[in-house]
Amino acid sequence: MKATLLTQLKKTLTLWAKGAVTSVISLVGTSLPNRCLMCHQSMLLPDSGICPACLSSTIYQQAVCLGCGRGMQVQARYCGSCVTKSPLLVIAPCSYHQGLGRWVGAIKYQGQLAGLEVLSRALIERVWELESAGILVLPQVLVPVPLHSKRLRKRGFNQAWLIAVAIGKQLNIPVSSLGLERCVDTKPQAELTGKQRRSNLSNAFTLEGELAYQRIALIDDVVTTGTTATEIASLFEAKHVHVQVWCLARAEAPGLLD
Repeated sequence: MKATLLTQLKKTLTLWAKGAVTSVISLVGTSLPNRCLMCHQSMLLPDSGICPACLSSTIYQQAVCLGCGRGMQVQARYCGSCVTKSPLLVIAPCSYHQGLGRWVGAIKYQGQLAGLEVLSRALIERVWELESAGILVLPQVLVPVPLHSKRLRKRGFNQAWLIAVAIGKQLNIPVSSLGLERCVDTKPQAELTGKQRRSNLSNAFTLEGELAYQRIALIDDVVTTGTTATEIASLFEAKHVHVQVWCLARAEAPGLLD
């Protein structure tokens, strides 16, 4: 009897402690300043990171080709230039060059995660929009672009994993590396030209083991030339797996959205 009472008391105290911690976190959260990263105006919870006004003005305002990022009159999978080549599908909610690029970059380079949730949500809405239009088929699993172990230790986190987890929870899609690894500690792509990027990433990734999936989405923070995505996609495609790329922003070539 005494043991049973002690057990019940411990359970009661544990529940009380959890409730107290939740209340404190909620109180602290509501008392801290909640301002938009872009316009610095105050926001009401649950909004955070980037306010709805700034987000709606910086996501795509027109249909874009999922191959090259070119602006189009009507949303389709590819523009006229890409339809015969069928390049990798790249799904993003915005252009890196039209306001949100700074905050996408801040996630990786400054560990500024305040905008991650709202940008991930914008990507999810973009995915839903394309799926409902019959342009996109949802993948079976999300695969974050891996970091080399040295880079991961230095940075402390992989932004692609954080994005994938945030998206996976909302879409109920599992997240897995599927045996994909970055085996070469390459130079940062941002410092290189297009030709140097391709050379830099040659044989930089490995993919081991059998795969139980036929459709994957490769997750990254930003797609620029698409070199990283293309290099990884070639490994999956060799195993007859269809690859699409999801990212928070796309840095398309100059003039494509003019």
